[in-house]
Amino acid sequence: MIETCEFGSIVIDGKKHTSDLIIYPDRHTEDGWRRKSGHRLSGDDIGDLIKSEPEVIIAGTGVNGRMKPDRELRKLLAQKGITLIAEPNQNAMKSYNKLISAKRVGACFHLTC
Repeated sequence: MIETCEFGSIVIDGKKHTSDLIIYPDRHTEDGWRRKSGHRLSGDDIGDLIKSEPEVIIAGTGVNGRMKPDRELRKLLAQKGITLIAEPNQNAMKSYNKLISAKRVGACFHLTC
């Protein structure tokens, strides 16, 4: 469960994280996540998350929604039958919390911008 998400931090199950991160469907997290191209999200950036076979990937695109999934990522996920929800962090947090009890969900959060 994501408890809070603010500029530069996110609290998941009582633990505060202060760097961009990935949440896998088994709920373990990978801190210090970086993208190859700043505010563009590509398949290479979340390859291990895709391999973990989620039904849904939620991309927290930043406080102001500046991180954008690229077209190729959308195509790749569609081919694999994975739903992508990309939205600003507050909305992404709500979507994640709503879906985790019903689906196999992974997520990635850009904590600034």
